[in-house]
Amino acid sequence: MSDSVLERLISSYLATRQNAYSFVWQGGEPTLMGTEFFKRITDLQKKYARPGSRIINSLQTNATLINDSLAAHLAQYNFLVGCSLDGPPEIHNHYRKYPGSKPSHGAVMKGIETLRRHNVEFNILTLVSKANVHLASSVYRYLVNHGFFFHQYIPCVEFDKNGTLLPFSINGNEWGNFLCEIFDCWHPRDIQRVSIRHFDALLNKRIDNAESVCSLSDNCCRYFVVEYNGDIYPCDFFVRKELMIGNIADTSWETALASPVYRNFGLQKSKLNPKCPECIYFDLCMGDCQKHWERNEAQVPGLSHLCTGWLQFFKHTEQAFDDLGKMVRINRISDYAKNFSPDSRKKPRVGRNQPCPCGSGKKYKKCCGQ
Repeated sequence: MSDSVLERLISSYLATRQNAYSFVWQGGEPTLMGTEFFKRITDLQKKYARPGSRIINSLQTNATLINDSLAAHLAQYNFLVGCSLDGPPEIHNHYRKYPGSKPSHGAVMKGIETLRRHNVEFNILTLVSKANVHLASSVYRYLVNHGFFFHQYIPCVEFDKNGTLLPFSINGNEWGNFLCEIFDCWHPRDIQRVSIRHFDALLNKRIDNAESVCSLSDNCCRYFVVEYNGDIYPCDFFVRKELMIGNIADTSWETALASPVYRNFGLQKSKLNPKCPECIYFDLCMGDCQKHWERNEAQVPGLSHLCTGWLQFFKHTEQAFDDLGKMVRINRISDYAKNFSPDSRKKPRVGRNQPCPCGSGKKYKKCCGQ
C-alpha cells in the first residue's frame, strides 16, 4: 500500500463520526511492510484523529517476521495481534512451509515469544484443515500447555472455480467432530481461563441476542475491505471484480455505505436455503457464512457445506450452553448486588415482575429469580 493510499484511508475514515475507529491490518502478510509502515500508520492516526477519539488497531500475521522493534511499537500503541498457529510442529508444518519446504513453526514460536516479551496482547488463529481436523485435543492441549488462552478456530473450506471442494478443505462431519472434541477439552475444566471465540459468541447470542461474529447476523453489511490500491469491497472473502464498491480516492464512506453493491451483498445473507429457518438451531447459526454455502445449478441457495457439523455440535453442547448461560446470569446478579449501593452489604431489591438485572430481557421471576 502506497503512502498516499494509506493516508487517504486513515484520514477519510477518521473524518467520519464513530464511537470507536477499528483498523484490522491483514494481507497477505502485513509484516512484510516492516516496522516503519506501522509507525506511519500510528503517526497518521495521531495526525487526523479528533481529540478523544478511540482507535483500535488489530494485526493478523503468521508471526514469522515479528522482531523486537515491531513488537515494541505494537505494544506502545496497544495493537491486538492474531497469530496463525495450527498446532505442534508436526501439524503446523504440514502446510505452513517456506519456499523450498523449510518448516515455519520455529519462526512462529519465536515471533510469539517476542510479542510476549514486550507484553503485546495476542490470540491464536488456528486454521482447521485436513492436517489437524482429526487431532483436536492434541491441538488444544498444545496451545493451552504453552500458555495460549485465547483461541479462534477457523474452518478451511475452499472451492475451485467449478465448485469442487479443494483437497485440504474439511467436510461438515469433520468440523462437527472437531468442535465437539474441542468443547469437551474446554468444558468444564477450562471455562474460566480459556476463551474460544465462537463459544463466547454463542453465549453472547444466547444470553443477550448479540452478534459478536458476523456469521451470526442476518445481514453481511458489517465492514469494508480496502485493498492495497484503495479499492473497496464488502468482505475479505468476497474480493471480486463484480463486488467492487469503489476506490477511496474518489468514493466517500457515505457513498460506500449507500452503495447498491454493498447493500445487495449484505441482503444476500437473508436469502437462505428454505431448510434453514425451519431448523431448531437457526438462531445459533443463521445459515453460517456465505463463503461456506454450497453451490448448485438451481437458483435456490445451498446449505452451508458445514451444516451437518454445526447440527452435531449444537446437539452435543445444548445442555452445557444452557448451564453456562445460567451461570453467567447468576454472576451478573452477583456483580449487580455488589455494585447496587455504596454499602456493598445492602442487597438489591428486584421485583418478581421487573426485568431481570442479568440483561436477559426476561422477568426476574422467569430468569434468575427462579
